[in-house]
Amino acid sequence: MVPYQENPYVFPDELPGIPPVREVKFNIKLIPGAEPISKAPYRIDPIELKELKDQLQELLERGFIRP
Repeated sequence: MVPYQENPYVFPDELPGIPPVREVKFNIKLIPGAEPISKAPYRIDPIELKELKDQLQELLERGFIRP
């Protein structure tokens, strides 16, 4: 919050919308046969894990998400 308080004129009150189409097109060249790097999942506190599971179960029951 400090950067905004020190420089409020830098941040617009409302966003102007979607930026215009740029002249430069970006892409990522993929290597055929390459696989994603295997990385261990983040650890989560048991209390946070329980809350996450409870919220996911509620979303499943309400139909917002599906397995």
